[in-house]
Amino acid sequence: MCRANTEVGADVFFGIEHDSNVAVDEVDRSTNLGDIGRRFGGGIRVNHDFSEDVSGKMSYSFNAIDYAEFDRLSRQTHTLSTGLTRNMASLKGNVTYFFTNSRLDNSNFLTYHRVSPSLSGFVSKRWFFRGGYVYGDKTLEQRPGRDATSHGLETDAYYFWRGLRRYFNLGYAYKTENSRADRFDFSGHTVKLRAVQRLELGANLSTLEGGLRYEQRDYQSLTPSIGENRFDDRIKVFIRLDYAMTKRLTWRIYADYSDYQSNLPSADYDQTVLGTEIKFSF
Repeated sequence: MCRANTEVGADVFFGIEHDSNVAVDEVDRSTNLGDIGRRFGGGIRVNHDFSEDVSGKMSYSFNAIDYAEFDRLSRQTHTLSTGLTRNMASLKGNVTYFFTNSRLDNSNFLTYHRVSPSLSGFVSKRWFFRGGYVYGDKTLEQRPGRDATSHGLETDAYYFWRGLRRYFNLGYAYKTENSRADRFDFSGHTVKLRAVQRLELGANLSTLEGGLRYEQRDYQSLTPSIGENRFDDRIKVFIRLDYAMTKRLTWRIYADYSDYQSNLPSADYDQTVLGTEIKFSF
């Protein structure tokens, strides 16, 4: 018999970043101007083992960015998630639920619900696979035409070259989104690649991570402003270093570059984000 076990953790962070092109991609708008933003937030998480085969988790996080010039685009995001996992021989069954509420300039902007059942497991000593279904429901304040539900399938493959010291993740997802306004309906394909390397920098293990994400969207109806169906190609690359200063204190340095290509002019732009932050875990 397994005795019930509960683990509780929390963290807080603060930092600063420079965004070369402050944008709100959910509504296809960018300023084409850069700004500096202060970032801060934190979270709490609870993991509980109900038995040897069943475990659950719950977490809440808050993160915010406060821009110096574009204060009307300063953003606060609350995220609540919960999940249940069951061991089934060589597989794990999992179902997760996410709720996100984002605010712009202290006003309601976006509400998003996500439910995802999945199966995962090792097929060899080094290879781990995961596959799942995703249902989403989003609401944008004052933009009811963009309210939408979505359905998707996703799969991930992990190759553990040196266990958790060095591994790679290749993922693919297919998604269809049905919006209240037909011109926002689309189907899309996403491919992602990540590489993670643990580094011995000082007394604690630090983490270097890099990756690439490519997304293609084909919109199903005519977009009136351009007189044709819209299509998007989106590429994002990133690199980040989490330097473990102590067991509880981490210094992160990160860089992201996004290239959004679209035949809709307002959705065609690029963006570079450079930042750093300090996180304390307890």
